[in-house]
Amino acid sequence: MGLIELIIVILLLLWLFGYFGRGRLYARGPAVADAPPWGGSWVHTLLVIVVILVILRLLGVS
Repeated sequence: MGLIELIIVILLLLWLFGYFGRGRLYARGPAVADAPPWGGSWVHTLLVIVVILVILRLLGVS
């Protein structure tokens, strides 16, 4: 297994197990967003990176 596959698997497993959830980061406070309404979520950024890595792997880029 190459490094790209390992990164893809780790990021997807952490996402599926809820590691990046709001409850982990703000366990004591209310579930309100402290980011501005136009701000994106860094979890979605990680998922976009995973998709890009999968596409690169399917194209054979190493």
